[in-house]
Amino acid sequence: MGWLWAIIVGFVLGLIAKAIIPGKQHSPLWLTTIFGILGAIVGNAVARAAGVDATSGIDWMRHIFQLIAAVVIVLLGDMAYMATLGRNKHRT
Repeated sequence: MGWLWAIIVGFVLGLIAKAIIPGKQHSPLWLTTIFGILGAIVGNAVARAAGVDATSGIDWMRHIFQLIAAVVIVLLGDMAYMATLGRNKHRT
């Protein structure tokens, strides 16, 4: 069940991150989901390091850290994806 939640959260975080980033991102949906999962993991680690990973009620700070991490990872991941895709198009 943990992996299912990770995929769902990653999917949602990836889509929100894509909506926040200006312009069009070209990475496929499966890769966006992976970027979102990575954003959740990194955001949890940052929240834990900041001491706000488990608070009473909704962990808003943890979710904010997850979203910020997802935005950064989706942005950088999409840039890397496009750089790789562009390099492969020149070889043909």
